[in-house]
Amino acid sequence: MSAEGFGLIMRNVGQPVCFPTGEGFSLGCPDNYLPEHYKPFANQIANRFGDSSERVTTVKQIAIPDLSIPLQLPRRETFSVFIPAQQKMAAYLIMLFIGMRTPEDLLSLAAYCRNRLNPQMLIYALSVAMLHRQDTRDIDLPHFNEIFPDKFMDSRIFSQAREQFSVLPNGVQIPLEIPLDFTGSDAEAEHRVAYWREDIGVNLHHWHWHLVYPFEGPQVVVNKDRRGELFYYMHHQLLSRFNTERLCNNLARSKPLDNLRETIPEGYFPKLDQIIAGRAWPSRPSNMKLSNVNRTADGFAVTLSQMESWRDALIKAMISRRMRDPKGSEVYLDDTRGIDILGNAMEASIISINRDFYGSYHNLGHIMISTVHDPDHRHLESVSVMGDSTTAMRDPIFYRWHQHIDDLFSIFKDRINPYSQQELNYPGISVTDVRVNSPNASPNTFNTYWTKSDIDLSRGLDFSARGPILARVQHLNHDEFKYTIVVNNANNKEMVGTVRIFLAPKFNEQGRPLPINEQRKMMIEMDKFFARLKRGSNVLERSSTESSVTIPYEATFRNVDKGRPSSDNTSASLAFNFCGCGWPHHMLLPRGTPQGYPMELFVMVSDFELDRVDQKDPSGCSESISFCGLRDRKYPDARAMGFPFDRTARAGVKSLSEFLTPNMKVQQVNIRFSNVIKPRQQQRPNRSSPR
Repeated sequence: MSAEGFGLIMRNVGQPVCFPTGEGFSLGCPDNYLPEHYKPFANQIANRFGDSSERVTTVKQIAIPDLSIPLQLPRRETFSVFIPAQQKMAAYLIMLFIGMRTPEDLLSLAAYCRNRLNPQMLIYALSVAMLHRQDTRDIDLPHFNEIFPDKFMDSRIFSQAREQFSVLPNGVQIPLEIPLDFTGSDAEAEHRVAYWREDIGVNLHHWHWHLVYPFEGPQVVVNKDRRGELFYYMHHQLLSRFNTERLCNNLARSKPLDNLRETIPEGYFPKLDQIIAGRAWPSRPSNMKLSNVNRTADGFAVTLSQMESWRDALIKAMISRRMRDPKGSEVYLDDTRGIDILGNAMEASIISINRDFYGSYHNLGHIMISTVHDPDHRHLESVSVMGDSTTAMRDPIFYRWHQHIDDLFSIFKDRINPYSQQELNYPGISVTDVRVNSPNASPNTFNTYWTKSDIDLSRGLDFSARGPILARVQHLNHDEFKYTIVVNNANNKEMVGTVRIFLAPKFNEQGRPLPINEQRKMMIEMDKFFARLKRGSNVLERSSTESSVTIPYEATFRNVDKGRPSSDNTSASLAFNFCGCGWPHHMLLPRGTPQGYPMELFVMVSDFELDRVDQKDPSGCSESISFCGLRDRKYPDARAMGFPFDRTARAGVKSLSEFLTPNMKVQQVNIRFSNVIKPRQQQRPNRSSPR
């Protein structure tokens, strides 16, 4: 079916749907789909818009299911997927959407809901459902920065957009510049990495990942292969990247928020408005303390003691390697599945081994932090940015909270027996040379700089824009580069290997070499691919644009109607939907420093026969498999996520060089940052299948 109808559902969501948009197409809805307060004027409305020459997508009349549960959330309130009651409302709505018999029925229900339900909850639930239905998964979904631009940029930009809309003739565009430093100054040390925390692609990644891996909803949506482990690993990689970024900016690594009763010195003032709710996102002044939360309007309460009890139960499980199921039986946490069980319990997904006993530590931690300014709701304030998966990564406290969560997972991971040399080695395979080349740079040097890119705001503005209205944002970027890896195969036959590439800082905050058991926790996964190795020497070349971690530049910065896959191009659309949850390509590298930040590039070739996951060949999408897996497939790597750095190093190994086996190689590299603005390079090429 045409994607236009669903596109209209996700356009100008603060306004009622079923009215002409002035963009050439509109939805035609039955009269009873109008909001209640417009129904008395149905004839006048029809006459007002009756002469429209727009192409109309007709919405069929269906029997509307019971919407009393999602209607409990007021239309103009902030929606938070972390609040238990709102989780259940969204999960109910996802169930209804997935249960619709045809895409036409789904569009009809979505149009009816658009006029009545909370727009943020509606778009979240509809996006999750469309990503998981067989008959809508190839329909291109807009990103949240198009639907809700107010979650991503300085609120002053919208008054400028209205002025431009009122003054400029149709077709004339002047991009609206968003300053890089709009939320603070360098008087606050944390602002040195604001460019990273507030990057649109970084925040879109977090939003999209939670669409693909929601923790509440039907089993078919939630219960995916190695989901809990991926929750752990994706956030672990966020921390590896963020802590490296901090070191590049002369900041210490994130201090975990492991004492819920301590003062929080970091404040955050987001400078964002909630256009739908008609209010600003709340700020958090410096030196606040968490307290018991009793938000009766939101339908939940949680105490510090309760949080500490859940934390202690999780710690006990990680130390003992045993968890309790609802019947009171013990479940052993083995080396492979243990982290998956723990991840689902930590996030309190519906597949948690025991939600009543282990609680909702991660999610309610988000909510406890996001309500610190008004824990008992006496001021009727909404949650802060930490209460929304789209905005949470903007706040410095996100990383302190997740550093604590990651440290808890480490209690379990660090108790697993280290990999032996035999487990790490690939007999007959040796990596003899690794080089990196970037244009106009010395060998083994990466170049980073600033780039400006445009985003079309017209879909998300609360007035009828005549064509695109562009916001221009400044963000980190890098020159593309190429790995050259020389691998010798001393076996008497062709072999297949998995090439694993990681990047990590070489020194700590004091300029001393990082010990292996600190450095391994900062290993940034850069790429992973499979290679056939003929007998003798093999020269493998791999472009940075082929990374298994990132999604294309165009998936973040793109116009609504240009440069996007058509709805009849299934493989292209999938890359923007399911696979759109990956890491933004422009943020593949840390920023580095003007003098060149020293790092170590690690390359390993592991035995494909031990890495293999037997399954049907994936189709339609191979973007960002490291962070997001493959649609309707098992995770395409039998090893633990983060292998070989997911466990402590074997006894006697103190440094990365001592950790190496012949099938590994380390290359010293530098990341050189230029404080200049440069245009981006050419678009990345199409990628091949990961198998």
